[in-house]
Amino acid sequence: MDIEQVRVELLSLLEIDQVRENEDMSFHTTFRTGGYADFFLLPEVWQIPPLISMLKKLHVPYYFKGNGSNLLVSDKGYRGAIIELGQRAGEIEAMVAGRYGTIRAQAGAKLASVAAKAASLGLKGMEFASGIPGTIGGAVVMNAGAYESEMKDILDYALIMDHLGKVNMMNPNQLKLSYRHSIVPDLNYVVLGAKITLEVGNPDEIKRRTDEFKKLRFQKQPLEYPSAGSTFKRPQGYYAAKLIEDANLKGLSYGGAQVSTKHAGFIINKDEATSQDIYNLIKVVYQKVYNDFGVKLEPEVKFLGDFN
Repeated sequence: MDIEQVRVELLSLLEIDQVRENEDMSFHTTFRTGGYADFFLLPEVWQIPPLISMLKKLHVPYYFKGNGSNLLVSDKGYRGAIIELGQRAGEIEAMVAGRYGTIRAQAGAKLASVAAKAASLGLKGMEFASGIPGTIGGAVVMNAGAYESEMKDILDYALIMDHLGKVNMMNPNQLKLSYRHSIVPDLNYVVLGAKITLEVGNPDEIKRRTDEFKKLRFQKQPLEYPSAGSTFKRPQGYYAAKLIEDANLKGLSYGGAQVSTKHAGFIINKDEATSQDIYNLIKVVYQKVYNDFGVKLEPEVKFLGDFN
């Protein structure tokens, strides 16, 4: 990759404040770890199709990130371009007509902000998302959910850019939304935005449920430490946190990383952990649970870059 050529090409499409070089990724993930990315790009939605075409032509690897809430970037950094959908791709529009309301949000809109918008309009059904630290785009990609509710329950359609740069509307069935999964990463698609349809509800009840879910999170989750939320997906027929606790791993540390003593499903950055510390601890937990119970835990965390 010719850095100078890539810089010149990028600045022919993006403004200078949309292109950063050697960006410290520890500022852009909720683990607060990671090395430097060669390029960190902040496009507007309309710029994404030509940007991807350009990067492919230049043979520059790229990765889309939202809030960085399920991402572990290697301490060695990322040789390529990180594209953040957030600062310039986070608009939210909403309207209510009769018994229903619709919310249109760009991919970089914070999920919690969309949930707050819904609540302010008296729309029910997004209370579960009020404390999830991700974006709408990421929520669609992984069918984010909590407290027995998921994105597929409220999503009307998502705007999807396919690998050829064509933009389509895809509903939950077409996206094949299932537990923490969609076809988006499998087919190298990109989420550009989403439309959500919600029913008008009782504002007092919406506030009660939202406050209840927030209280539960503070009581049960180690929110005082950097983490990526639940480290592992729920295995069929089991709960990851219980398996980890039953394997006597609660409180186990590797470097500055620790299996939370508050919630065994969380691996936290307790004491200036490196990404490698977190990665190594994830491997230890995986192996111990498999040895003890024969269950293979699948990480919810995405690994970006090289790990030992």
